[in-house]
Amino acid sequence: MTRLSPYRFAGRTAVLTGAASGIGEQLAHGLATRGSNLVLLDRDSLRLDAVAETLRTAYPGITVQAHVVDLADRAAAVAAADRIRAEHPAIHLLVNNAGVALGGRFEQLTLEEFEWVMAVNFSAPLVLTHHLLPALAAAPGSHLVNVSSLYGLIAPAGQSAYSSSKFALRGLSEVLRSELRERGIGVTTVHPGGIRTRIAESARIGVNVSAEESEQGKRAFGALLTYPPEKAAEQILDGVQRRRARVLIGASAKLPDILARITPAHHMRVIQAVAAVAVRAAARRAPRPAGQATAGQEIAR
Repeated sequence: MTRLSPYRFAGRTAVLTGAASGIGEQLAHGLATRGSNLVLLDRDSLRLDAVAETLRTAYPGITVQAHVVDLADRAAAVAAADRIRAEHPAIHLLVNNAGVALGGRFEQLTLEEFEWVMAVNFSAPLVLTHHLLPALAAAPGSHLVNVSSLYGLIAPAGQSAYSSSKFALRGLSEVLRSELRERGIGVTTVHPGGIRTRIAESARIGVNVSAEESEQGKRAFGALLTYPPEKAAEQILDGVQRRRARVLIGASAKLPDILARITPAHHMRVIQAVAAVAVRAAARRAPRPAGQATAGQEIAR
């Protein structure tokens, strides 16, 4: 089996999706600190431009390109990949980080809503990886990172679309790890737990979910997002350098993973009970209007 040498960041080109906020923004800063040239993608033009300008000012020795693209649009994703490949025939690092969330039980979701999640969380990484693989293969010692989720390890109620997309991305990553290693390309799958990002406030709720359920879900969701994104980004980049196959971030990812391995059929009962306690505790600590109920339901990252 081919043994890959540690990944070198300095002077190499990294393509990063979801770069305008959260883990993606922190990854961009971490890569810039390490001397990587950046190609950043996001659908939020204002936030993306702000991140890119900050990086150009702070790190004048690197190049920073920003591409505004809605990865839910397959044609737009293909066009972005083709443009990047034309401008960068050799790419050293591709980080598929962009992701969206959707709350609601399976029967409460429309197929269009479900397919939107699959488009961003799975199809976009699939398209970008497929179109940019020749550029990765052209750069000796290149690396691919796919950011899955805690919910690519476990599958709680209310997260059918999100878990489906993240399990699919995990499966693709594991296949690619086996196929690409002999070509000198490393693959890392990342499974973050509750990272403090904008995913809760930007999450969509199924059209058939009641307003009360929606508010409870978002509040409980946000209460569990506590892990610092800058710390998560550092762990991911350390995993890239070490060529680690998997990076699990936070106890909220590591402990459920262990439970799922020990008791594949019954781990969700334990996890849901623990999550309910954690949500109630977080809700008690957070200020809220008088008379507002707390939420104790299972919640997604």
